[in-house]
Amino acid sequence: MALSEYQTRTQNLLQYPLPSSSAAYLYTTADITRWINQARLQLAVESHCIRRMGTVPTVVDQREYAFSSISLGVAATTGVAGAMHVRMMDYNIASGRQFVYPRPWEWFMFYNLNNPVPSSGAPVEWSQFKQGAAGTSTQSDASGSFYVDPIPDLVYTMNVDCVCYPIELTDNSTVEAIPFEWTEAVPFFAAFYALMSSQTGARTADAERIYNMYNMWSEKARAAANPSVNRWMYSNSPDPTMMQKLGVTPGAGGQPQR
Repeated sequence: MALSEYQTRTQNLLQYPLPSSSAAYLYTTADITRWINQARLQLAVESHCIRRMGTVPTVVDQREYAFSSISLGVAATTGVAGAMHVRMMDYNIASGRQFVYPRPWEWFMFYNLNNPVPSSGAPVEWSQFKQGAAGTSTQSDASGSFYVDPIPDLVYTMNVDCVCYPIELTDNSTVEAIPFEWTEAVPFFAAFYALMSSQTGARTADAERIYNMYNMWSEKARAAANPSVNRWMYSNSPDPTMMQKLGVTPGAGGQPQR
């Protein structure tokens, strides 16, 4: 969806279309655009809807790698600003690829780093250490990171399955990385930001109502995007056995009884 379409839909939700040049602005176009980009970022963070396969070359004798070092293509072409977290990884070997097993950080630190004579070789296990997205800073401290073990003895091309966040929309030519199923939810979240900025009782109540609509569209997008087979395997998908685990008796239509 283009920026102008996002702007129009958000203004329609606010019941505040673009005024004439002589009218006073309650929400400026710049504010609307800023809230749209905030909404897109938060939507990507919550839904994990932007997935990319990035690459990062290992460095001999280096364990830690920042998310900012992951190559995801040219941002202006892909619409992707950076990696938010890594889900899985492998590396290229011969004509195929070798899986690298993920570990919790506490497990990794005790069993892999707790070694006065560490070994070197091809990566076998990895674990995320620093939290957060790649960010726009060139400093690795501003980025999430992961460790590998053993310590790389050669340069290996790591293929990393990343959850990503989008670049900001500046005009209608900016590439939108958010899949179209989720774009319907963006104006609702942007309108929520706008209504909350008004800081009045009536608009705060409207903000809560419109935020619920955002959640509905986001959930609908997840349900629509999931495959027919193993449709519960992706992030933000409800566990179909949760009611049984919680001892909740389903009511009419399979909904839990209140």
